[in-house]
Formats: sequence, C-alpha cells, structure tokens
Amino acid sequence: MVVTAATGALCGIDCRLITVEVDISNGLPQMEMVGSLSGEVREAQMRVRVALKNTGIALPPQRITVNLAPASLHKEGTQYDLPIAAAMLAAGGFVPKDGLRDCFLAGELGLNGEVKPVCGILPMVLQAREAGMKEVLMAPDNVSEGAVVSGLHIIGVRDLEELITILSEDEETRRKRCVPDEPVSDEENPKADFGDIYGQEGMKRAMEVAAAGFHNLLMIGPPGAGKTMAARRLSSILPPITEEEALEVSKIYSVSGRLGGGGLIRERPFIAPHHSATLQALAGGGRNPKPGLISMAHKGVLFLDETVHFSPAALEVLRQPLEDKKVLVARNNASYEFPAEFMLVAAMNPCPCGNYPDPQRCRCSREQVQRYLGRLSGPLLDRIDLCVELGRVELPDYRKAGEADPDWYSVNMRKRVLGARRMQELRFAGEKICFNAQMGVKELKRYVALGKKEQEYMDTVYERLHLSLRSYHRILKVARTIADLDRSENVEVGQLQEALCYRGVEERYWG
Repeated sequence: MVVTAATGALCGIDCRLITVEVDISNGLPQMEMVGSLSGEVREAQMRVRVALKNTGIALPPQRITVNLAPASLHKEGTQYDLPIAAAMLAAGGFVPKDGLRDCFLAGELGLNGEVKPVCGILPMVLQAREAGMKEVLMAPDNVSEGAVVSGLHIIGVRDLEELITILSEDEETRRKRCVPDEPVSDEENPKADFGDIYGQEGMKRAMEVAAAGFHNLLMIGPPGAGKTMAARRLSSILPPITEEEALEVSKIYSVSGRLGGGGLIRERPFIAPHHSATLQALAGGGRNPKPGLISMAHKGVLFLDETVHFSPAALEVLRQPLEDKKVLVARNNASYEFPAEFMLVAAMNPCPCGNYPDPQRCRCSREQVQRYLGRLSGPLLDRIDLCVELGRVELPDYRKAGEADPDWYSVNMRKRVLGARRMQELRFAGEKICFNAQMGVKELKRYVALGKKEQEYMDTVYERLHLSLRSYHRILKVARTIADLDRSENVEVGQLQEALCYRGVEERYWG
C-alpha cells in the first residue's frame, strides 16, 4: 500500500507542492528513490535509514520505493528528509496513516534523528496554505519564520521520536503543540539623522525627492563631502514597508538562508556591496540558483559606493533590473526569475583625485577625467532619475552644525515624504504601482497631464538638450514627485525646472 506525505520544492523564490510516495513490498531488501533527484536528495536515503536505526526503528527487510512527484520537476535540497521518514514510518505501521492527512513536512535529518532547519521555509509554508494544508511540521529553528503565515498550525519537531509521538496523537492534542502567533513589534530602531550632515541642503533635497518617489539617485562630489553618510541615512526618511512588501522581501531572504530564523523583515533593505563584488554575487545564480545582492535590495535601497570602481560587467548587469524590475537567471533545465525592484543610490568622485572641476586643486589631466567618468555608460546614466553634485564642506557650515535648519532633520524630511506618499496612494489606488518612479507611459499620460505653458516648456527642453524619450519621461516622473512634496495637484513649470536641474549635473560632467 502506498503512503503519501506533502512537502515542497523551491523554484526561485516560489515553491511547488511535492508528493512523497512510499511503498514497502516483498522483494530484495533495498531502498530505491526516484523522481529526478539531485545528489543531496539521493543521499536522503542514507540519512533517513541511519536516523531511523538510531531512533530504535527497525525497518522490515523488504523493498522500499520512494517517489517524489511530479517526476518532471528537478528536486534539490535537504527538506525532503523529514517527509520521507514520516511516510516510511506510516508505511511500516509505526504511526497511523491518517496522521499525515493535510500535513506538510520539511526538514533535514541528522544521523541521530535530530531535525535540522532548512532554507526557504517561508515560501514553503505559503504554498502549504495555498494547497489547503492544516499543519506544517518543521525544525524548531524554523518555527518563528513559518509562524508569520496565518491560517496554519505550525509545529516544531525536535527529532524522530517526537515526530512519532506527534503523528500518533489525536487532532486536539496536536493543536496544543502549535506555536502561538507572535505580536508584531512597532518599536523602531534608532536611525542616523540627516541633521548630522553639515550643510549640503541641495543633496538633502534630492534625497527627499528620491525617497518620496522611489527614484534612482547619483551623487557626485569630492571625498568627505558626505555622500556615504547621506546614503546611510536614507532609511530614516523612507516610507514604512507594507505587509505585502515585507512578505515579498522575506521570501527572498528565506530562500537565501538570510532570514536568521526570525519573522518578517519589517524595514526596507539597505544593501551596500563592495566594489569587488562578482557578477554572480550581484545578479544571483550558482548550481542551485539563489537570489543575488540586487534581489536582496528588493523594495529597498541598493547603494553603490565608489561606483566607477565596480567592474563594467557588474554595472551593466544593473540595466535590466532597473528597467524590468527583475533578474532572470537561465539554466539548461529551467529559468529562474528573482524580483529586483529597488532604489539605486550611487556615489562617486568626479575624478581620480576627487577635486575636479576645481583647477587649483585637481591634478588630473583631461584624458584621465574623461576616462574616469566614462566608466559609467550612457544607458546606465539614462536610467538614473536624479543626479546631484556635492561641494566641499565649508568651515562655517561645520561650525553651525548644532544650529542646522530643523527642516533638514530626518523627522521633518520624513513627514514631507509620507505626505507625498499618501498622495501617491490615493492616486494609484487600484493600480499595480505604488510610487511615481513605477509609472509607465499610460500612467504618465493619465497622472502628469501638463498645461499649455508646461508642455511648451518641455517641448523646448526636449529639442535643445536632445533628450532621449526615457530621459524625458523620467523628468516628468521626478516633477510629479516634487509636486507631491509641494502638495500640488498639477505639475507646474517651477517643478519641471527643478526636475531638470537634477539632469543638468549629468550634462555638466558627461555632456
């Protein structure tokens, strides 16, 4: 008689339901596993047999066949150990077969029978709920991660002895083992403040606009001007992450094994890779493809400090995610899609010595400057919404640091950002987008309808500056965000001019 148990296979950041089928019949004593299995899945038969032996379970000297269906889907990972052991226990008569009804299992087994945690529990539990399961059995270290999904009974299993006990209990007794839902803490971690930065009001305004509309930003200026400080304070003014966004981000971290056994990620990610990061580290991939650093920044910030020192291939790999909001990793047997909707914040010096265009201090030749700036390609620059120049911090600004304008403290900047965010929520209600930066051509025509004077101004700008259509659209998106910060329903010439100023810096250096 065939006994089945339910588990899941990870496909990118999603999960497919897998049925573990076990049959014990007369024949030569052996265990055979089928179903398009990787090496680590095939090794499960040895882990399971030894774990059962060390738990005191003597399997009958018969032929044991294990099938992981559907066979057409390639299986990788160690999460199949626990469901295979449970199905073998039921097939051998050590636990009731009904104990596996509407039950999803995932976990790795040690040779002593201990149940160990696995990566990707969050998407597995979501799939279990979608499939109509009632219970999920997993390692205790995975319980806090799985418990964030409501509507299921999450049970931690320490070892095979406890598994046998749980599967032999009645429904009411098993329910008492369920982990209660943990309350979500609203306490925010203290963040660095923009008030710590001396002067640089133009940069702070650009940061505010970028945060309000989720726009990409490039900062260019001499060393010590505050570029890195500003980027690391951006999270203090970003809109809070929504429940749906937190679930998306947490799935990525769960599959990557970086959720740390905790619940949902409650803050927008801030990822700052070193400029020596490889192409695969950024985009993801590997033998068993996992999300890269670009996807880890989903719904948050990807900060590239000293941008021009990244390899050309690493910079160019950003072009597709910036446009399509996803990373595609192709393999012989399948293609994997990882979400990558992030705000790009880049920082760089204007030349190798960092003092261009100051003729008194810059010691670089014109060719050196052009070669340095040329490391950023035109198509990549075209995908950046705002470019802001930072100057050297003057001594009076430093001395007045304690008397900074209260308007440029993070608490007040965030109030303005949240006000603009609320306008966008009302505007895009019922749409699939949330921020102005996500608008397509249709949304631009609908929500950025220019008046006669404004349209004439943009027509002149388009012709005189030889803008690409992508640059033209990005100016309109930034102007819409500036209008939201000004609580204006319509985009006016002044807001278009400010948006165009953020393209003027690019023209100065790369024009």
